[in-house]
Amino acid sequence: MELLTDFLPRARELLAAHPVVDGHNDLPWGLREQVAYDLDRLDISVDQTGRTHTDIPRLRAGGVGGQFWSVYVPVDRTGGAAVTATLEQIDVVHRMTERYTDDLRLALTADDMETARAQGRIASLMGAEGGHSIDCSLAVLRRLYALGVRYMTLTHNSNTPWADSATDEPAAHGLTAFGEEVVREMNRLGMLVDLSHVSPDTMRHTLRIAQAPVVFSHSSARAVCDHVRNIPDDVLALLPGNGGVAMATFVPKFVLPAAIEWTLEADANMRAHDLHPLDTTPRGMAVQHAFEAVRPRPAATVSTVADHLDHMREVAGIDHLGIGGDFDGTAFTPDGLTDVSGYPNLVAELLRRGWSDADLAKLTWQNAVRVLRGAESAAVALRARRGPSTATIGQLDG
Repeated sequence: MELLTDFLPRARELLAAHPVVDGHNDLPWGLREQVAYDLDRLDISVDQTGRTHTDIPRLRAGGVGGQFWSVYVPVDRTGGAAVTATLEQIDVVHRMTERYTDDLRLALTADDMETARAQGRIASLMGAEGGHSIDCSLAVLRRLYALGVRYMTLTHNSNTPWADSATDEPAAHGLTAFGEEVVREMNRLGMLVDLSHVSPDTMRHTLRIAQAPVVFSHSSARAVCDHVRNIPDDVLALLPGNGGVAMATFVPKFVLPAAIEWTLEADANMRAHDLHPLDTTPRGMAVQHAFEAVRPRPAATVSTVADHLDHMREVAGIDHLGIGGDFDGTAFTPDGLTDVSGYPNLVAELLRRGWSDADLAKLTWQNAVRVLRGAESAAVALRARRGPSTATIGQLDG
C-alpha cells in the first residue's frame, strides 16, 4: 500500500502551481487577545509555533496562496461595540498587509488574487464572521465592503434579529424580511454570503433568494459527522444550481463524531475556569491541555478530513468544493493538520485516494477565485438595476 509520504513531493509541486485559498483563519482575533494588536510583540514574519497556528513561514510551507482573514467578534459584543470591534479587526488586517508587503497583498477582487499569485505573494482577503457586526444597518454593511470585507457570515453561534444560527433556538425559521434584504444588498455589493454557522433553514432560505454564488467558509458534511455546524446533503446538492462553494473545515468536533461529546466536556471545563470555550490564548490552551491529559482527546486525522471531501465531491461536485481550516479559531486540530503548514498532507492524502491534479487545482485555488468572480459579475448586473437599499429592520420586520 502506498504511503501518504510517497505523494508529498507531488502535492507540493501541485500547490506551487495551484496554491490553497483558505476560507477562514482567525489570526486577527488571536492578535487582539494575545498582544492587543501590537505586531511588534507577535511578529508573524517568524515562526510562532506554540503561540499561533499561523505565521508567514508556515503559510509558505503549507502552499497557501490566498487567505480569507476572519474579522470576527464574539456575539456577546452587540450594537456599536460589535461594529467598533469589527473595525479594529479590519484595521489589523490592513496593517498586516502594509507591514509584510513582500509576502502579503490585500486582495479586493478575483483579479487581485491572481495578481498576488503571479507576484508570489499571499492574497489577503477579509470575511466578517457574524451578522451582528453590522448592528442591523445596511449602511454599516456597505462601509465594511468599502473597507475590503468580501464575505459576511450571516450569523455566528447565536441568532441575529434577522437570521437563525445553527447553534441557537429557531426564531425566524430562516431569514426575516430584513434578512432577505441583507442578502439582496450583499449580492448588489458583490460581498459573498457565507452560510457557515447558520441553521439549515437559513441555508435553504438564502439559496432560494440568492442572486449570486454563496460560500460556506468553514463547514464540513453533516452526513459524515452529524454536527449542527455541518452542511446537510440536500443543501450540498443545491450548490451546483447556485454556483457556490463549500469549504471543508478541520475542526475535530465538526469532522469526527467521537470528538463531539469530548468537546462538550472540554467546553464545560473551560467555563468552570471562567474561560470562553474558544479561548486560544496561552492560558486557555494550558487549561485545555491539562484537561486533555486527564481525558485523552479522540484524534481526527488528515484521513478524517479527506472523508468529508470525498463525500462533498460526490454530492455537490468538484466545482463546488474548497478548504476553510479555521486555524487560530479552534483549540485543537487534526493530526497532520496541526497548523497552516499542513495542507500538503491533505493534498497528498487526496492524491493517494485517486484525486486528479485537475480536481485538486479546483479544490485549492480555482473554485475560490471563481466564486468571488461570480459575486462580482452578479453585482455588476444588480447595480445596473437598483441602488443602495435604505430599508431598516423596523420598516421590514416591525
